[in-house]
Amino acid sequence: MWEPAPGWLAMPGGTGMSTLGVWRTVVGDRPVVVKRLAAPAAGDPPELSNPRHFAYWRRPADVATYGVVDATPGLRAPRTHVEEDADGITLVQDWVEDAATSGLFAAHAMARFAAADLGPLRWLARDQLRDRLARVERGGGWRTLGRTTAADIADALWRKRERLLDAVDALPQVAQHGDPTPANLPGRNGDDVVAIDWSCLGTGPVGADLGYYLLMAREEFEPLLDAYLLGLPAGLATREQVVLGAQVTAVYTVVTRAEWALARVAGGEGALAGKFRHPAVAPHLRALQRQHAAVEALLEA
Repeated sequence: MWEPAPGWLAMPGGTGMSTLGVWRTVVGDRPVVVKRLAAPAAGDPPELSNPRHFAYWRRPADVATYGVVDATPGLRAPRTHVEEDADGITLVQDWVEDAATSGLFAAHAMARFAAADLGPLRWLARDQLRDRLARVERGGGWRTLGRTTAADIADALWRKRERLLDAVDALPQVAQHGDPTPANLPGRNGDDVVAIDWSCLGTGPVGADLGYYLLMAREEFEPLLDAYLLGLPAGLATREQVVLGAQVTAVYTVVTRAEWALARVAGGEGALAGKFRHPAVAPHLRALQRQHAAVEALLEA
């Protein structure tokens, strides 16, 4: 059975449906990050074995093996070595130093990456937001938010989801990182960002990556939007199309995260409203409040 070597430093946030863990270590004089992926077992969700689903278990290894984002414009991956065995896959990736790049630089880079040609690879993620909301629907929707003062807003957005998903499906479909948080865009190589965690690489509506990034960015939407539009190749999409892709992605993602956070603490003692300041809940609610303008825009759409 595979096990991490003694002395490896476990890193936070390295667990998931297929990720057993992430560690930092040194190979020779080369600082690296080691990620271990577990192959799906009997009884695991079928989406882990679906090459088009955002949760496809071996996509990070395929990204490295094919070298599809080794030299793409805007965003590119660090050097990664892949080792596969009967139980899973081990990724050994160069450590990426934090270059402290601004959100404006990242937005410009994401727009340049949107024009990248990823080729006809069968394992690229598609319909990421639609699949995430389908998972929410199987769980009963945003039921916990239905017990809060935001119930009417949540209900209106939930009822509009199919129409808005159809609208973003009709936008130009472009290359997308799929999880472009500031933490996943740490490095810099000239005019490009060196990005990590390519497990959701695929195609999606223009502006979607910007919408995901916005939820954890220091900057507000308008300057990030302007930077994104400056990096977007001429003729690829209009400002209105980018805004729609970003707003739908940001709003439905942040509401889903707020629902998830509230649902985790809702069963404890006390009124639900008293748990809004819980440290596991408050950041998600603040992120939701930051998107009030986008929420209003979608309610009026």
